[in-house]
Amino acid sequence: MIKPRIKKICIVVSSLGGGGAERASGLLSKILYNLGHEVHVVSVMDNIEFPYSGQLLNLGALKPKKNTIGSRISRYGVLKRYLAQHNFDYIIDTRTRIGSLKEFIISKFLYKARQTIYVVHSSNLKAYLNTSKRLGKLLYGNAHRIVAVSNSIAKKIEDIYKVKNVTTIYNAMDVTYVQNENRDKREFESYILFYGRLIDDIKNISLLLEAYSKSNLIQAKIKLKILGEGEDKTKLKHKVKALGLNSHVQFLSYNTNPFQIVSDAIFVVLTSRYEGFPMVIVESLSMGTPVVSVDCETGPNEIIIHKKNGLLVENHNAEAFANAMNLMLEDKDLYLHCKANAAESVERFSMEKIAQQWNKLIT
Repeated sequence: MIKPRIKKICIVVSSLGGGGAERASGLLSKILYNLGHEVHVVSVMDNIEFPYSGQLLNLGALKPKKNTIGSRISRYGVLKRYLAQHNFDYIIDTRTRIGSLKEFIISKFLYKARQTIYVVHSSNLKAYLNTSKRLGKLLYGNAHRIVAVSNSIAKKIEDIYKVKNVTTIYNAMDVTYVQNENRDKREFESYILFYGRLIDDIKNISLLLEAYSKSNLIQAKIKLKILGEGEDKTKLKHKVKALGLNSHVQFLSYNTNPFQIVSDAIFVVLTSRYEGFPMVIVESLSMGTPVVSVDCETGPNEIIIHKKNGLLVENHNAEAFANAMNLMLEDKDLYLHCKANAAESVERFSMEKIAQQWNKLIT
């Protein structure tokens, strides 16, 4: 058998810190590196927290305090020379892509005719493919591939932009890394957990607080822990106080390795208005922690099997979410069934399985 030629691949990321999309981008570099390819990672921002593999070009470190037009043009020049110097076989762009002129310059003058793969991490397509259907098709319709991280996103792209180069590859889960980070002494405190960016317009944590206040968990002395940072943290603390939940809700600071806290939770909750492929669900299930999630656009219903590894709930309905949390708490057989099935249910998102799909795409 002829061995596939090693590819030179450049992964362009917004950053390697902060959220699930950024963690997934770092993991993608490890997947391709472990397959034997030469991997380079270009980070637009100077935020490097998550593990990655390959050679790093940190454009964010070149950004001066006063980010002038001249300094931006200078960084574009650095990237252009870097791409030309290495003559990559593929550029995989996982960034959010906002700004028509900027993205036109990057797509047509920096990447040019190279084999470019654009990754879409959210059902909020305007953050990745442009609000103009016509311009979006012009910029991305002739790319080697548009990779959506869920089937629902792929269908939405095809329906809106009328392009034929879309494929689905789910984000991978590095189970070994998660389990290795989950070593500390267990907490013996009863709580449920939300973790992620505290941006209420996206994560709808207000809905979670309302549902929690209506649930039986407070009477059962089960706390709600909210782990993360974001622009709405103060607003959410005020809402907790207004609902009389100060002694029941605990805010925890952002943690790049939250896995022990996830593992010790009774279950993890997600109430987002929309998602892409929520890694918090996959991470939680891989540690045997069931999930109660709204059935938002997109992702949860491609991971959660209702009443097998968690519960799917109608979105924007605090009463329904409260009832789902009550059910998970009070139906012990259901809870143990979901917990027993959790880890096995996400084996299809393992690095090995997802690596096969990426390798097929680029070789």
